Amino acid sequence: MALWSVAMGSDTDLNSSSLGIELDNNGREPFSEAQITALLALLDDIKRRYDIPTSNFLGHSDIAPERKIDPSRYFPWKTLSERGFGLWCDSPSVELPTSFDTAEALQALGYDVSNMEAAIRAFKFHFVGDDSSPQLDDDERRLLYCLLRRKENLQEAK
Repeated sequence: MALWSVAMGSDTDLNSSSLGIELDNNGREPFSEAQITALLALLDDIKRRYDIPTSNFLGHSDIAPERKIDPSRYFPWKTLSERGFGLWCDSPSVELPTSFDTAEALQALGYDVSNMEAAIRAFKFHFVGDDSSPQLDDDERRLLYCLLRRKENLQEAK
């Protein structure tokens, strides 16, 4: 799992401007409760120490979707979001604006959209738990919009 302390999209050298955390997991099983408990304590300290925005807690696969597949579909992103580390939306029933642009929304969340298929797969891997299709269906587009709105609301609240 990687914690990015920068505004995504414009930074091309994230290894020089981010903090990375590795958890031992083979990707085929859930993370242990002890790992997640320790991770949450560490994230709380890092978030306060470096003033990292909630929406900047991302995974390696979010940043390098063509090279990375961690932290895996078993990573408890919802749990982390509930504690203030990353974004999450449950079954959003929002209406998409007619001007909604998937590429712009993905980029606003921090995805590199130079390879849209990879960006969509990474988004789905993180938020849907499935990366089998490089297209977003209507529910997934609503999810993307919900996450974007949540990020914007967090930024306005600061």
